[in-house]
Amino acid sequence: MDIKKALDEANDNEEQALEYLKKRGAEIAAKKQADRIANEGVIDAYVHANGKVASLVVLACETDFVAKNGEFKTLAHDIAMQITAMNPANLEELLDQPSIKDSSKKIFDLITETTAKIGEKIEIREFVRLEV
Repeated sequence: MDIKKALDEANDNEEQALEYLKKRGAEIAAKKQADRIANEGVIDAYVHANGKVASLVVLACETDFVAKNGEFKTLAHDIAMQITAMNPANLEELLDQPSIKDSSKKIFDLITETTAKIGEKIEIREFVRLEV
């Protein structure tokens, strides 16, 4: 139904319909982020190949079912890798950084997209970066 509505809104222009769907997904994700509590999740670690830099991230979600989801776990690992590579000073800086895997998206965008796909609130609860 959402696709039909998007095409109607865009007068059957597929590119405009896709933009409409992305915007709608972001709105839904923002509502989920605001209204819900994330009290489950995972801790993920990334250690650089040189063994001298590592990070831990606590990525929270609403249910243990989602915490076991492969896409959620991949997001947690990618964020841990981002922290190791880019050394953000705080959460706001991390969320605003372009992803090292896809520079066209910020970390905030990756979380928003995953929230829209999975249907649960996702948030970075805390992180730490260690260096020798």
